[in-house]
Amino acid sequence: MLIGEYQHSIDTKGRVAVPAKFRTELGSSAIVTKGLDSCLFLYPKGEWEVMANKLANLPVSSSNARSFARLMLSGAMEVEIDKQGRALLPSYLREYAGLNGETIMAGVYNRVEIWDKKAWKDYSKTAEANSSATAETLTEWEI
Repeated sequence: MLIGEYQHSIDTKGRVAVPAKFRTELGSSAIVTKGLDSCLFLYPKGEWEVMANKLANLPVSSSNARSFARLMLSGAMEVEIDKQGRALLPSYLREYAGLNGETIMAGVYNRVEIWDKKAWKDYSKTAEANSSATAETLTEWEI
């Protein structure tokens, strides 16, 4: 299970340190792709296989399904986690998520989200302010 929030910097080569608690779950390599809300999603390989299979089985006749599958699948890249626990994020993904300095790595159960620190703070502030209203819409889930 991937949970928690950690702050790390991206170095000049585009590498980011993966928290030790995440490395246990991710292993020596993982899949990084364009996420939602202008962040990156980092998946353990097994979780990525489940997600990719679901994406591949979306109806090709639906333009929304094609668009979402393209976003997630064409943006995906396998990244190695080196002996120092760093992952090199491809430049096109760093650009997509606006990553160039301080980042937040947030565990979201089956994936890690990689955010620009300011974007994360802005998103979190809004999400926290709307948390009661959001919870109201999830009543069928019995949270």
